[in-house]
Amino acid sequence: MEDIYKTILIPSEETLFKEKGSKFFGYAFPVLTEDDVKERLEELRKKHHSARHFCYAYQIGIEKIKFRANDDGEPNNSAGLPIYGQIQSFEVTNVLIVSVRYFGGTKLGVGGLISAYKTSAQLALQASDILEKTINIDYRLTFNYDLMNAVMRVVKEKNLNIIAQKLEMDCQYTISVRKKEADSIFTIFDNLYKVDIKVLD
Repeated sequence: MEDIYKTILIPSEETLFKEKGSKFFGYAFPVLTEDDVKERLEELRKKHHSARHFCYAYQIGIEKIKFRANDDGEPNNSAGLPIYGQIQSFEVTNVLIVSVRYFGGTKLGVGGLISAYKTSAQLALQASDILEKTINIDYRLTFNYDLMNAVMRVVKEKNLNIIAQKLEMDCQYTISVRKKEADSIFTIFDNLYKVDIKVLD
């Protein structure tokens, strides 16, 4: 089962592609929500207040994918889709690619635009630090103190990541498990007498 995805954690360096006088500034940003997308676009509109077009595409999600491609006034499908094509080509998600165009006086035609926006997106992704991350499932374990050693033995043996703990009347651990190991880990704890295990959304 595939439980790895690629993404970026920090914005890319600004890239610049020139074609017949037009300038295309390329950017890649990590995003998790549509609000993140809006914020980044607003920042770029302030930075490039005299630019004509802010064309972009984004993809959000790991197993349920949400994406959008926007031509921002360029001819239909000449900008957003070529940019989105590069997101697919680099196999990244939770990412926004923006190409900011300053018109240079010479029309590029639809073919020229497709090529320019594709190149601009490609440069932005090449300038990004692309990382592989695992798809994880979080579980909450609830148990009495007398089971602490048994639980910790499994945590150490299976090299599990405890991301939160609450030790009060009873013990509560939140653990993060790689998706492909999740079922077997669930079974181990489920079979430990008096350990309650729940999947967190």
